[in-house]
Amino acid sequence: MKAKDRKTLDKIFSRPVSGNIRWSDIESLFKSLGAEVSEAEGSRVRVYLFGEIRVFHRPHPRPVTDKGAVESIRKWLSEHLDEEDRR
Repeated sequence: MKAKDRKTLDKIFSRPVSGNIRWSDIESLFKSLGAEVSEAEGSRVRVYLFGEIRVFHRPHPRPVTDKGAVESIRKWLSEHLDEEDRR
């Protein structure tokens, strides 16, 4: 995993929840974990990872992801990554 993706993962798992993570950094992290990322309707993004499909809304007009979405992503990743992977 690239250092930039590692920093994004650290931000996702930091407390309190960060409201300052760029969506493009989250997409890059997903791809580094082996995800297939594709466009869906409107601002939706389909992510296929861990044998599951999750749909997220790409933030606009600002490029940063809101805290609720970060929390959702954290929960999903924590279900599939063990503690060692998150360090």
